[in-house]
Amino acid sequence: MRNLRTRANTDAQRSLFGEILDWMLAPLLFVWPISIALTHYFANNVASFPYDQALREHVAAISRQVSFIDGQPRLALPGLAEIFLRSDEIDNVYFHLLDGEGRLLAGDPELPLPKSPAELAGNEHSEVLLRDDEYRGQTLRVAYLYLHQPEASPERGVLIEVGETTEKRSQLANKIIASVILPQFVIIPLAVVLVWFGLSQGLRPLTRLRNRIEARREADLSPIALGRVPEELRPLTEAFNSMLARMQQNVTAQRRFIADAAHQMRTPLTGLKTQAQLAMRETDPAELRHALRQILSGADRASHLVDQLLALARAEASDQSQQALLPLDLDHLLRDVVETWVMRALEKCIDLGYEPAGSVLIQGNAFLLSEMINNLLDNALRYTPTDGRVTARVAAQGDYAVLEIEDSGPGISEEEAVKVFDRFYRVEGTDGEGSGLGLAIVREIAEVHRAAASLRPNLRKAADGGQGGCVARIVFPAYRAPPRVSITDPVQTGFA
Repeated sequence: MRNLRTRANTDAQRSLFGEILDWMLAPLLFVWPISIALTHYFANNVASFPYDQALREHVAAISRQVSFIDGQPRLALPGLAEIFLRSDEIDNVYFHLLDGEGRLLAGDPELPLPKSPAELAGNEHSEVLLRDDEYRGQTLRVAYLYLHQPEASPERGVLIEVGETTEKRSQLANKIIASVILPQFVIIPLAVVLVWFGLSQGLRPLTRLRNRIEARREADLSPIALGRVPEELRPLTEAFNSMLARMQQNVTAQRRFIADAAHQMRTPLTGLKTQAQLAMRETDPAELRHALRQILSGADRASHLVDQLLALARAEASDQSQQALLPLDLDHLLRDVVETWVMRALEKCIDLGYEPAGSVLIQGNAFLLSEMINNLLDNALRYTPTDGRVTARVAAQGDYAVLEIEDSGPGISEEEAVKVFDRFYRVEGTDGEGSGLGLAIVREIAEVHRAAASLRPNLRKAADGGQGGCVARIVFPAYRAPPRVSITDPVQTGFA
């Protein structure tokens, strides 16, 4: 556990600057040894080229001193020429000439021979070849040529070999390597410093963005201006602005709820206090009971208002949290909710009906939808007179599921039907008691479910000569279950 906590702390403290610096310097440290190896290889090749060319010229010079008399090779090499050939202050130079039978004509007898002397006989173009070999414990670079007369047999030619130790080559290669590698010990630390400086300058927009956020007041939830934000930081800034917007909506909703609750609770609490004071002054039992009934009625209204305020707060919180919506049967949910309102309808002598429609699936939250249906039924029963009718139904219409609550109340105009979804708005002249929050809650919950809520006059009742009334209509997107993939279908499973 301690190791996990230490590792978590280490991961949390790792900086973006260090992360980028590591990813830039790690490849450099990996490539550097490869660069040294390649430099060594090419330096040896470059250092060998002029000395190989000199060896070829030595072999060519000796070959020009070879003549064939009666088919036998003869070497006319002056003593000064041999001295000049061997005059090297650093390396040792060896040479010899051998006839076709391997007899020594001149030079050093122990100089190693090529591994395949017979192949030299086919060298018709008399090319000087090169190889690496050893002689007396020293590494040699050997140039050799097999020379013969064109009209004579190849076996009657002469082998010319000139070998040279490799000290000058090694010294030149080391100088080339040093001239390339040593500056890297200055260049690479300088590059690290420049990378560090470049990263520091490149990450300054992050520092400026952090300073701008830290300099804000606690209550400042305004979006960050995108004018000077680099392109790479723009998605992060836009996401941060989106979060600020959601926080602003939450804060606004909380302030609105507090203001609404304070405003709406003041009136019923003041009424309760007044009724309680009057009851304390009454001595007549009948008047006292009347005052107590008024207190009870006021307490019921206050309790109903509190319930609706809390329901509105839950609906707004659900909208902000964007909680997951699950498939459910809207018709089955409507039937369960309607059953809980039967006794309330009987008390008011209202015919509460439910029209079954079979299974109608939507994606929703059962608790919030139950709260919405409760508010619709409460609103319908509250404004429907005695001996009236309230009907609840669900219908599937193509890609939509429609929930309707129909009543036979006093009806509503089309203009008022839009305004009643605002908070605390009540139609003037209505007799029913209410807080003006029921339909506002319905609208909030409908928006959570991506549904459209509307209220319209009951034109069908009016056409039949009835009392009119209203129809509350909620249109939901229908839920379509994804098709099941059969394991026996090779096309769908990908086994074909």
